[in-house]
Amino acid sequence: MGDRKVLLPGKWRTAWGLAAMVTIAATVFIPPSTAHADGCAAVDVVVARGTGEPGWLGDEIGDPLYGMLQDRLPLSTTAYRVNYPADYSFNVGAGTADLVGHMVAQAAACPGQQFVLVGYSQGAAVVQAALGTGAVSWYPGRVQLPDWLGGRVAAVLLFGDPVRGLGWTVPGQFLGRTGDWCTGGDPVCGSGVDANAHVAYGSDLVDAANFAADHL
Repeated sequence: MGDRKVLLPGKWRTAWGLAAMVTIAATVFIPPSTAHADGCAAVDVVVARGTGEPGWLGDEIGDPLYGMLQDRLPLSTTAYRVNYPADYSFNVGAGTADLVGHMVAQAAACPGQQFVLVGYSQGAAVVQAALGTGAVSWYPGRVQLPDWLGGRVAAVLLFGDPVRGLGWTVPGQFLGRTGDWCTGGDPVCGSGVDANAHVAYGSDLVDAANFAADHL
C-alpha cells in the first residue's frame, strides 16, 4: 500500500484509532526501567510497549520476542525499552523523542550496530511516528529518525498497529524491512470486533523473530 494517504476525515480519526486501543488494552502501568544490557552488540532491539503493558519490554510482545531473537540471531544483542508513559495520555511524541534519542546515541557509540524496532499497539504508533508516517506526524513533540540513521534499521516489527487500522503503513524506504501483524478480529489494526484478538499475538512471534533474522 505504501506510505499513502487515504480519504480520512482528519486528525480525529487518528485520535479515535489510538483511543480505541486503550479500551481493550491492559491498564497496569509499570514505571520505565533501563535496558538490561549495554555496550556495542551487533544488534540493538528497541521496543515500544503497548498501552499499560506490564513487563520490562512488555509481557505480551517485547519480552517473549526478545527471547526468541536471542535464540535465533547468530549475533550479539542488546535490548532497550522505550521510555514513555504508554498510558491514556497517548504521549506518542515523548516515545519518539526517547526512541530516536537512544538510537542516535547508540549509533555514535557503536558505529557498526544495527537496529530492530518493535512496536505493539500504542507502541506501534510510536515507531510509525518516529519513522515519519504521515498519519501520526502531527503529534506534539514528535521527533523523526534522521535519514542517515534509517539505513541502520534492519527490521521493523509491528503488532496490533492502530496506524494500519487507519489505512497507513510505514514510509516506502522501510516497507521491505517491515513485518506488520494484525490478528483476525482485532478492532485496533483491522475491522474486527473481537477485543480479545488485540492481546492474541503469541502465535505470531516466531514468524516475527524469523523475519528479523532474515533481515540481519
